[in-house]
Amino acid sequence: MHRRAFLGLAAAPALQDLRAQMAPIPIIDTHIHLYDTARPQGVPWPNRDNKLIYLPTLPSRLREVTKGLGVRGAIEVECSPWFDDNQWVLDVAQKDTLMVGTIGNLEPGHPEFARQLERFHKNPLFRGIRYGNLWGRDFTAEIAKPEFIAGLKLLADAGLVLDTANPNPRLLQDILRVSDQVPRLRIVIDHLPGMDPPPDETTLREFGKRPQIYVKLSAVLRRRDGQVSDDVNLYRPRLDLLSGVFGPDRVLYGSDWPNSEPLGPYPKVLAVVQAYFAGKGREAAEKYFWKNSVAAYKWVPRDPSQPKV
Repeated sequence: MHRRAFLGLAAAPALQDLRAQMAPIPIIDTHIHLYDTARPQGVPWPNRDNKLIYLPTLPSRLREVTKGLGVRGAIEVECSPWFDDNQWVLDVAQKDTLMVGTIGNLEPGHPEFARQLERFHKNPLFRGIRYGNLWGRDFTAEIAKPEFIAGLKLLADAGLVLDTANPNPRLLQDILRVSDQVPRLRIVIDHLPGMDPPPDETTLREFGKRPQIYVKLSAVLRRRDGQVSDDVNLYRPRLDLLSGVFGPDRVLYGSDWPNSEPLGPYPKVLAVVQAYFAGKGREAAEKYFWKNSVAAYKWVPRDPSQPKV
């Protein structure tokens, strides 16, 4: 074989490795909200006084704010307590292949929960429900009711997810209790980096023992002295703690858009976590930005640009 050809073959694997390292990482955003303030009935959230986010917020606008950033798909997390909005958001998501899933609003202890779950589960975009500190609900009181736990067992049987909302110390203890009673249920904890006061390490170690519990490294940016910094080193200690507890296979990317807008535009929110995971290597970054979302939510690609495991 000619020496030049041999050297070319020898270099090919190294070149492929280099290309793999440099190739953009596709992003699945597991926490965005959709609503339309122009609807005749309006919306229960956000408040119209919040001028920055009180405007129609649909997949088309998400495409605009993420243009050129590598966001290939998104999962909507319900921000309305109105039952009929479960169908509204599914209809909206169905029309745009950027949306790979929705997390609905159903109450596991409701007498009609089984029927409601069966109805919405027929749509493959329906990936689970949200429950926690929102809409005046009392998670602690509910998990003491047999019918509530029975509803969560139906959710687990369907292969769907329980997404929690707005963590505090009490909610974290409730999540552990639910996990004890329904160990097959996949649970996704949102916004843990922004929890104030921060979670105690004893509780976190309990989460670390449970492979069915995931965490969104979302709501990372925080306001200090009236300013919101994009210096990743300010957020690194909390991110290191959570990444260490949950490990590389159970951390998920979520922007919390457009609720994140008061803290910074989408590129700023994304840039901070990209900077953090740049130091962890491509494999860890791929898991965070998209691969772990498949394991947690079992979403199915709807567009050729969306990655496949």
